[in-house]
Amino acid sequence: MEIDKAIRESDDRRLKTKYNNAIYVIQRALALYSIEEVAFSFNGGKDSTVLLHLLRAGYFLHKGEHGLPNGGLSDHDFKCPIRTIYFESPSAFPEINSFTYEIASTYALEMDIIRLDFKSGLEALLKEKPIRAIFLGVRIGDPTAVGQEQFSPSSPGWPPFMRVNPILDWSYRDVWAFLLTCNVRYCSLYDQGYTSIGSIYDTVPNALLRANKSTEKFKPAYQLPDGRLERAGRVKKIYNSVSGYSDVVSNGPNNLKTCQSSTFTASVLAVGDEILFGNIEDQLGLALCRKLSSVGWTVSKTVVIRNDIDSVAEEVERLKANNDMVFIYGGVGPLHSDVAIAGVAKAFGVCLAPDEAFEEYLRQCIGEKCTGDRTEMAQLPEGITELLLHERLPVPLIKCHNIIILSATNSTELGNQWDCLIELSSSNYSGPLILTDPFVSKQLETSLSDAHSFLAHLMQLQIALPLSQLRLRFPDLYIGCYRKSRYGPLLVTFEGKDPDRIELAANALCKEFHPGAFCEPTTKDDF
Repeated sequence: MEIDKAIRESDDRRLKTKYNNAIYVIQRALALYSIEEVAFSFNGGKDSTVLLHLLRAGYFLHKGEHGLPNGGLSDHDFKCPIRTIYFESPSAFPEINSFTYEIASTYALEMDIIRLDFKSGLEALLKEKPIRAIFLGVRIGDPTAVGQEQFSPSSPGWPPFMRVNPILDWSYRDVWAFLLTCNVRYCSLYDQGYTSIGSIYDTVPNALLRANKSTEKFKPAYQLPDGRLERAGRVKKIYNSVSGYSDVVSNGPNNLKTCQSSTFTASVLAVGDEILFGNIEDQLGLALCRKLSSVGWTVSKTVVIRNDIDSVAEEVERLKANNDMVFIYGGVGPLHSDVAIAGVAKAFGVCLAPDEAFEEYLRQCIGEKCTGDRTEMAQLPEGITELLLHERLPVPLIKCHNIIILSATNSTELGNQWDCLIELSSSNYSGPLILTDPFVSKQLETSLSDAHSFLAHLMQLQIALPLSQLRLRFPDLYIGCYRKSRYGPLLVTFEGKDPDRIELAANALCKEFHPGAFCEPTTKDDF
């Protein structure tokens, strides 16, 4: 069998390991179920193309182990009798349909074509056929992979069958290593810059593969330098009433001006018993609040919690539901007290799984100097983790949906990680942060002397009603008051994104009192 021969002759030890593990899963399934009881879901994509050839090789080897004649057939002559299911959709790329039917003809696949949605189609098929297990090309990182193992029963509410996932632990790099090593055909869209193919309405070439800025030509998918970004081409297409769908767009905000004037909320979560015991002063929280304000984000809450997985999970679950983004620092590393990542995984209801790409970065960064378990450090939340890569980051930052986990332990490290986040966000709309107009602030100070405590309290009573009315007139501004000392001057702060509105509100307040009652402070607080 040419597939098995190509892998055996390859020098890629990692690919050999992945291949052997996948073949083991396939042979185990073929031992548990008869050939009539298994099926294979094919969609024309790269993952299912890999699985097709793994199934052919697995069945070939399975027959040999059971003393059945293979007849010395070549790849094209050898027929794999496993039933193939293809869900044909009107929104599929024509290239996907053409490739699927060509592959079915080339390898004499026994194909059932279903023109219903996946669930309804399965229900109809399983009523007609005695299928008990279905091979799927699901990989960790796919939206549907969360919580799955190599053998996983179907979800509640679905027709009962066993999901068999031979390539669950394969990476983007593994998929292309297999296809290129075995020299098998794949859909032509992958040579046009597509890295993850959905429907014609939500898939464009991956911008990271554009040959250069002045051309619409793209490099092939196997040249994508970071497999974690394979879904960067899954974006929205903007419909133009004159020309139809535009060629390349972003899944970020469509109206840049609207986005820049919007306000997003974030929370800052520190994990550390040492902060709660008062052993160290938390300076990163204050610095993060300032940095978020500088890009127009509002911080709704800062929280410090103990080094406990359940405590982290409970707080993350609350914060992620009420904020556009949550930043976590502390509790990251190989020690028993480093529980931040495990807490995030528990908050999302997923397991920790080895991330080979992250482990490689750790190996390059710390090598043999690591005193902890490097493999343990590379355990990340399964199926929801995105690595944020930048040339100035020795180890990528970790993003899980709307959670960003920072590894900074001091202000200098935080400054570098923040600058990298901003550069990543500035380069494209689908970056980790949406950058908006920064907040503008203005302060006014009462002219009363610190010594006149009675008059100071009187002024505070006099200003209460005008300030309340002012907040109703300017709901888009934050208007607050505070004192630096008990009897010091009252400071009124105006914050917002429109300088003209801030000036208008400040002037309106001054008009409510005698001239000179308020003035700008000689030394302004460092926000």
